[in-house]
Amino acid sequence: MKEIVLITGAGGMIAQELSRKLGKDYIIRFLTRTKRQENQYEWDLDKGTIDETAFENVDHIIHLAGANISEKRWTEKRKKELIFSRVNSAKLILDTLKKKNIVLKSFISASGINVYGTETTEKIYKEDDPKGNDFLSKVVILWEQAADWFSEEKVVQRVVKLRTAVVLSEKEGALKKMIPPIRYYIGSPLGNGKQYMPWIHITDICAIYEFALKNPQMNGAYNAASPQHSTNENFTRKIAKVLNKPLWMPNVPAFIIQLLFGELSDALLNGSRVSSKKLQDEGFQFQFPDLKEALENLLIKK
Repeated sequence: MKEIVLITGAGGMIAQELSRKLGKDYIIRFLTRTKRQENQYEWDLDKGTIDETAFENVDHIIHLAGANISEKRWTEKRKKELIFSRVNSAKLILDTLKKKNIVLKSFISASGINVYGTETTEKIYKEDDPKGNDFLSKVVILWEQAADWFSEEKVVQRVVKLRTAVVLSEKEGALKKMIPPIRYYIGSPLGNGKQYMPWIHITDICAIYEFALKNPQMNGAYNAASPQHSTNENFTRKIAKVLNKPLWMPNVPAFIIQLLFGELSDALLNGSRVSSKKLQDEGFQFQFPDLKEALENLLIKK
């Protein structure tokens, strides 16, 4: 009999790709704001309501819900939304599990590599390195603390937190936003271009979730990023090369990015490398560890 996996953040690209990947081995359910399919169940964070039938006989929860970090400027209201959407969604699920006396086999939560701080250094961060103290670090720290509640409250056998890098997909996300300027000959690196951009192919991040689901020895936090490091400048030039477009515009000055994005600009103009060795030591193998090959797979029509 197939195990049941409940996925939150149903509308996101990872949830959609992941559900297709897991569908042959698991029964998939979604928590969503608006029910459109038989396997979808509604919840409303603002009202604190949830369709409890979604939890009947559930074995695993993959928690992907959370407002998009880079979608809007970080006003005080938006900052609260970013935290609320992650922490309160986890709390609502936790309260429901406790109410129904359910013990999960696994709770696998999205997280972010920004937990180490938004700065450009030559350090390669591992999972046990100290956490940062800027806003984005705070978001991730609270996010992970909410995931750890499930272990503390003994409603799950294990908790896995996947500290996710920039996910590359031609359908949405950072890569999709970077393509049009390059296609129209106005693309260029941001700031000095020396900031690192940890990245991962959409196929690999979905494979990591499946790997975490199927390997019960996995527990705790893992950096979900390609083992190949890239700066923003290298990243931009690789896209241009794959698209066969020249890069002749000067770098976008940092002050322009700061004017456009406010505090969010820190996440665009700074970035360090992270190590995925812990994940690889568990036995995970990347399908797209090379940036050029990853971009070719996504951008060149077969």
